[in-house]
Amino acid sequence: MCSALVLGFEVDTVNSVQFSNHTGYAHWKGQVLNSDELHELYEGLKLNMVNRYDYVLTGYTRDTSFLAMVVDIVQELKQQNSNLVYVCDPVMGDKWNGEGSMYVPKDLLPVYRDKVVPVADIITPNQFEAELLTGRKIYTEKDALEVMDMLHAMGPETVVITSSDLQAPLGNDYLIALGSHRKTKADGTRITQRIRVESPKVDAVFVGTGDLFAAMLLAWTHKHPNNLKVACEKTVSAMQHVLQRTIKSAKVQAGEGNKPNSAQLELRMVQSKKDIENPEIIVKATVL
Repeated sequence: MCSALVLGFEVDTVNSVQFSNHTGYAHWKGQVLNSDELHELYEGLKLNMVNRYDYVLTGYTRDTSFLAMVVDIVQELKQQNSNLVYVCDPVMGDKWNGEGSMYVPKDLLPVYRDKVVPVADIITPNQFEAELLTGRKIYTEKDALEVMDMLHAMGPETVVITSSDLQAPLGNDYLIALGSHRKTKADGTRITQRIRVESPKVDAVFVGTGDLFAAMLLAWTHKHPNNLKVACEKTVSAMQHVLQRTIKSAKVQAGEGNKPNSAQLELRMVQSKKDIENPEIIVKATVL
């Protein structure tokens, strides 16, 4: 959430997990928040009448009851403010060498699919998560567009598949993200804007990139509410600045010929403050 703070948002943070470090390390210790604990925190906000929000953003969690409670809270907040936007990063897993696997308990999937996604306004799954949510495999860009339509039908107006293993027109050294924004006009007709973003691959495994992407997309869609192309260009460009700075620093720390470790690959967020605030656009989106 530090990127949202940097971009001018006042943020109340609730930790879904309280871990010693992220799970990219070999070991971690800590606690997982459950629904009762989340409810207690939210009740404290309600008692002080400071529970009016413009946005809700959720990401990594490991508890199904917590996730179900999030839905209840979002629905209550939307009753107070019908313009509230809920941004959901449905963190469940990813693909490695073409094979997908979940790194959260499998019983989170039906909660995301049946309860969370229907109340979300913006979702940011990766390809594997989009496949899990729809039960549909993605082999081509056409498949991906159809999967995004399926996700729209579940509720969200904006769907961004943040990364995929699709073949990029610019070549094998590029990663494809796809976005779709659907608006219903006053006369009932629908307008859908679709984009493709190709960004250079970085040869390393980072942790926290999805969190950073979702937070920045929230901020830039707020600043450009009807222009997903510009919002994604700013989001992905800022991501590139952060990742390039991180890998450059990590390689220096690791030393020539050595592979950087998890500690060395921690995202260089503080050092990238200016790039997050005002990113130079180095990645352009294509309107499909």
